[in-house]
Amino acid sequence: MIVRHLFISPGHNYFGHREQPAGTLPTRAVTEIECVAGRGIRSDRFFDFKVNYRGQITFFALEVHDALCRALNLPGRSPDSYRRNVITEGVDLNQLVGAEFELQGVRFRGTGECSPCHWMDHACAPGAARFLHGRGGLRAVILTDGWLRRQPNDARPHPVPPARSCSPQKSD
Repeated sequence: MIVRHLFISPGHNYFGHREQPAGTLPTRAVTEIECVAGRGIRSDRFFDFKVNYRGQITFFALEVHDALCRALNLPGRSPDSYRRNVITEGVDLNQLVGAEFELQGVRFRGTGECSPCHWMDHACAPGAARFLHGRGGLRAVILTDGWLRRQPNDARPHPVPPARSCSPQKSD
């Protein structure tokens, strides 16, 4: 699994905005993020959001982004539109739901899909929410402290061993 992009945002544009207009807080591209076990990503909107929050960090596949851009004719669209933290390449994120995995020395547990909502049609284009059904990304908890860093575009994706749980803990 390769980390292609990293994003953080200081606040919520869609989360908690039911029946209200979307917010306008920027998503900021960064070269590295600090993952804090059980708390989230330092400086991100979900850091210390609530105890045992299942979406301390979110992942999204670059392959899905590219497919959506082709399907909805969105050339040049940035993957920051989805407001996910880590844009990956080379792994089926749905296989990591319920599994523990490691990336760049940091351990995570996939807790569920980032189900796309109607806001995706606003953030990307009409039809995005439907297109992303079943491939909206991965929500996870952070199990160990550490840093994730954006990898260069010439880094090649490599197969990830099948995800497996390393402890008898049950997913939330």
